[in-house]
Amino acid sequence: MPLLTWNGKEKVLNHHLDVPYHTLKAEYTYPKNAVPDGNRISEGNLIIHGDNLLAFKALLPQYEGRVKLIYIDPPYNTGNENWVYNDNVNDPKIKKWIGEVVGKEGEDFSRHDKWLCMMYPRLKLLHKLLREDGAIFISIDDNEQANLKLICEEIFTKTNFVAQIPWRKRTAKSDVPFGISQDYESIFCYAKSPSFFAGIESNNRKYYETDDLPDRPWRIHDLTKQTTAEERPNSFFTIVNPKNGTKYPANPLRT
Repeated sequence: MPLLTWNGKEKVLNHHLDVPYHTLKAEYTYPKNAVPDGNRISEGNLIIHGDNLLAFKALLPQYEGRVKLIYIDPPYNTGNENWVYNDNVNDPKIKKWIGEVVGKEGEDFSRHDKWLCMMYPRLKLLHKLLREDGAIFISIDDNEQANLKLICEEIFTKTNFVAQIPWRKRTAKSDVPFGISQDYESIFCYAKSPSFFAGIESNNRKYYETDDLPDRPWRIHDLTKQTTAEERPNSFFTIVNPKNGTKYPANPLRT
């Protein structure tokens, strides 16, 4: 399997093991008159304020191998410093972390090297939090999607790649280099193991059984599409019942 190499990789491969454990301290609960349970992590909802690397490590003792679904929206590394949060690896907090973990040479790394150094140990901890039938969904755009896919395949393995889901973020053309509007971002999905299944158990589909098709349940489904007979004349057909010759002409507005 191809592996991605970047400056500083050897320093972060096992950094998740060096991250110290921290105890999550309950500051308040909701409703306000509820009694905080000290330092014990509640089984209810949690909002954790702090560095997510430390937060993931703090969750491991109680939640390792227990999380069914993880969704993260990491910095896209666009270089934008004027957004709600600094979407740039030159953010002072990231620069400080790079200096502590990688060393002074990290100052000369490209922004992609820095982004990969930041993401790798976090993904390692998230992998540990997932249970065997769990999966992680990660939003990303074209700035780092190729790099993200390679490090995810290294951590989650290529066989556990589920899908790259396109997400349409705009409907109007944007002014971008080369004149191609970047209308889509991606959501990568990786499973912890082949035990993951994305289907939803449901009995919403109505199946029928008739005497002329014994043991062959069938259901009603729309066979038309959103084009007209004029647009797709080769796809415009009249359906004929082979038993009695009854004709069912297609809607000329939907072939």
